Amino acid sequence: MAKDQHTIYGINGCAAVLESRKYKITDILIQSGGSAERSGQITHALGYHGGHIKFLPASQFKTKFKQWRTQGIIVRFSGRLESDLPSFSNKKGNIGLLALDRIEDPQNLGQIIRTAECAGMDGIIIPKHDSCAMTDTVIQVSQGAFTQIPVYQINNLHQTVTNLKNEEFWVIAMENGIKAKDWYKVDYSGKILVIVGSEGRGIKKLVLESSDFQATIPMQGKTSSLNVSAAVSAVLLERLRQLSA
Repeated sequence: MAKDQHTIYGINGCAAVLESRKYKITDILIQSGGSAERSGQITHALGYHGGHIKFLPASQFKTKFKQWRTQGIIVRFSGRLESDLPSFSNKKGNIGLLALDRIEDPQNLGQIIRTAECAGMDGIIIPKHDSCAMTDTVIQVSQGAFTQIPVYQINNLHQTVTNLKNEEFWVIAMENGIKAKDWYKVDYSGKILVIVGSEGRGIKKLVLESSDFQATIPMQGKTSSLNVSAAVSAVLLERLRQLSA
């Protein structure tokens, strides 16, 4: 499959793609009598794409896509899922960006995108190298959130951090170091960049040294750390709580 060709299934994800109008729809395959055909959400979204819809008998659809929990709908589409990072120098107020350093698991990336969108973040930054790309697994796990939040692809994370600091961003690194504050004691207002690293390798040293603050989530149990997507949830929802207070 070409790099910019994608497949998504399930009512929420397919509806998000169809409603976004950001992508070129190639095929819409619907199981006759299935959940998607009865869904008002899908019916509304299909209004823009009548020429691409194909209904398949239930037996044929289930045999063809038996490896997935489709809810009776498959959408194939094309288009670039990543954007170039814009300048934020002329923007003021609360702007929240999330940078991912060496996150390689597509399940984690998909969950992080979903959480970041729900928490009202303004964009996610992923390096082109040494990190998971925007695969079909990622967009599936995100449940359509990838259509709502920009994913910015960059070449060099350390240089990007430096550029954002020059644009008046404060940089907060999620790290269990001796300099780290408890995650809820950090001020997340204004222009902030939150950086998280992989569970195994963490944040690169050069990137970590560029941060202004370090934040940690102390553990009470015998397990030493949270899954990275769970840690991201705690931090981004704390930011949302602070901004909503």
